[in-house]
Amino acid sequence: MLKAGANEGATGEKAIIYNAPRVDVITGSVAILMANAMLGELTPAMAAAIADSPARKILLPINKAGVEIVGVVPEPLPHLIDALVRRLKIFYEGGNRKNV
Repeated sequence: MLKAGANEGATGEKAIIYNAPRVDVITGSVAILMANAMLGELTPAMAAAIADSPARKILLPINKAGVEIVGVVPEPLPHLIDALVRRLKIFYEGGNRKNV
């Protein structure tokens, strides 16, 4: 984050738990909702904080956590990222964010 120009950056369980209820949108793979995902790096407390957050969650259907989402057509990661960015633009331009 800092290398990309952010003024502040934080990582780890405490940062996720503290910030999850304070953001508008959370993005990532669907695995961020699963305890012990990402080779055990995502703690149960982090998954709960993300799931409980009132933020809109825009998730990528990446099947690394052994979860398959039926009805999702497999796409290369760059295509998924492009779709995620388009979705974020709609969310932020939409005015009424609850219905997007």
